[in-house]
Amino acid sequence: MKTPAILGSSLAFAATLLGASAVHATEQPRYEVVEKAAAFEVRRYGPRLAAEVTVSGSAEAARNAGFRKLATYIFGGNTARASIAMTAPVVQSERGRSESIAMTAPVVQSGDATGWRIQFIMPSRYTRETLPIPNDRDVRIVALPAQEYAVLRFSGDRSGPAVDRRMAELKRTAAARGWRATGATVSWFYDPPWTPPFLRRNEVAVPVARNR
Repeated sequence: MKTPAILGSSLAFAATLLGASAVHATEQPRYEVVEKAAAFEVRRYGPRLAAEVTVSGSAEAARNAGFRKLATYIFGGNTARASIAMTAPVVQSERGRSESIAMTAPVVQSGDATGWRIQFIMPSRYTRETLPIPNDRDVRIVALPAQEYAVLRFSGDRSGPAVDRRMAELKRTAAARGWRATGATVSWFYDPPWTPPFLRRNEVAVPVARNR
């Protein structure tokens, strides 16, 4: 079982939310490792609840805007005026595809023709009935199904071109090992922006099913 931390959308905002100890205290999504080979894994995640918004603009601008809206919700912008524990990581999908992501501690981002979908995965103790209702009508509560993901872990550069190269590598590796993609490729960033590149834990992932 591996556990992620959280990446804030900007240094100032992330620093406000998280200290070094808070990063490690953040609830993480549970998963089962189905297959492993070096930096490549196939993981099985269970069903989850997510708070979600759809935001237009560039990937980074949309992630920042969505992060702010969802952070407002979990820090009391709800009918119960309750604080909801933050979870991790920040997740971003390929533009032009609309697959949801499964992690018990993230911001999730995926793109389609209408904009980018940004998600925070809700802490596991909540159900639909107990989760506070958002005050912002743009924030929706959605259920994410159980899903297997092929995942490739890497450190260092997490720029667009670098992530694209890792995504291509992930797809080649998954296909060679008998897995077919069933949705959008996503990026999972586990560390705050100030983390030295060589210490960062980054991952690209894609929902998969076993070839028959």
